[in-house]
Amino acid sequence: MKSEDVKQLATNAIETLAAALDAGKSEDLKRYLAAIGRFHRYSLHNVMLIALQKPMASHVAGFHTWKKLGRVVRKGEKAIFILAPMVRTKRNTQREEHDTNPVLLGFRGCGVFDYSQTEGCELPSVGRVAGDPSEYQERLTQFVAAQGIALSYDRAIHPARGSSEGGKITLLPGMSPAENFATLVHELGHELLHRAERATTTKRQRETEAEAVAFVVCHAIGLETGTASQDYIQLYNGDAKLLLDRLERVRSAASQILDGIGS
Repeated sequence: MKSEDVKQLATNAIETLAAALDAGKSEDLKRYLAAIGRFHRYSLHNVMLIALQKPMASHVAGFHTWKKLGRVVRKGEKAIFILAPMVRTKRNTQREEHDTNPVLLGFRGCGVFDYSQTEGCELPSVGRVAGDPSEYQERLTQFVAAQGIALSYDRAIHPARGSSEGGKITLLPGMSPAENFATLVHELGHELLHRAERATTTKRQRETEAEAVAFVVCHAIGLETGTASQDYIQLYNGDAKLLLDRLERVRSAASQILDGIGS
């Protein structure tokens, strides 16, 4: 594919993605956000307690929360104990009114369970990439190595699918070929665009650019992206304006990758 063809393909793909972002959140993303909203944000202390008891925990919740999400805790599963605050509202005895500010009385131990300890309905998820990258997977792996970037697989990064650390990319093992390819392109996008720019860019900017690069490359080799890139970018509050503002950077990185894998 000639450089001008790649440039036009990237422009068309980005315009398509920008239009999808302008259209609003997909139904899959709305369901995902609603489900994730049921999970509490835990204090650092409780995060450490969870990690000590179940290092590979991904989503934890109480027995009744899992039930509301259509899942049940399997019999015999051992609870993960955390500390829950005990609060009450103050009563104004003179006006017989409740103060809106709660009073912390202390903490009590309570049990939560990880997703892996439950069964039932699958949790809603953001869009996934489908298809077969075929020979492009090996070409991409070789291109990554040619850039002096180490590539490894490690379950410890779960629930993330990939991570980039400036010269090193780590992927979650066990993904489908399409997801593996898309995630590797996303992390490679970070390597090409952000290795020296982390201090001068926001996470919103970085994630929008990297996912847009993945969208362009996946689109170019015929993978079915559905709403995957749109959903991912909107998780980081990215929008069409930001995407179009970064068009030239996205196009440059995507063109470099497409040229490198001989698409």
